[in-house]
Amino acid sequence: MDESRFDAEEEVSRRQLNVFGRDVSQIPCFRNSFLYGISGGIAVGVATFLGTSRTRLSTHVGFSSFFIGTLGYWLVCRYQWSKRRFEYQQLKEAMLLQGLHEGTDLERKILEEA
Repeated sequence: MDESRFDAEEEVSRRQLNVFGRDVSQIPCFRNSFLYGISGGIAVGVATFLGTSRTRLSTHVGFSSFFIGTLGYWLVCRYQWSKRRFEYQQLKEAMLLQGLHEGTDLERKILEEA
């Protein structure tokens, strides 16, 4: 079989959406923020239309809820992602130190104090 054909198919299947020169699929929380924002905006807009039958109002309410929902989810998700990333970095450094001190007098001293 021709390997170049498989490479071309794989490249086509992995399409990228670049915004300001950055692939949005690589941005944490981007996809979920927009999915929840869009679905929430549609749901609130339709509910507003069904309740009031006013097209302009339901459009404004739907777009506003999309914007607020997307921004709110983005901020919460990015905060949690940053916090988790910081904790992983601390854990990585602690594991490195544990590996360096394993079997030494310093480790025995630390274990006696604890």
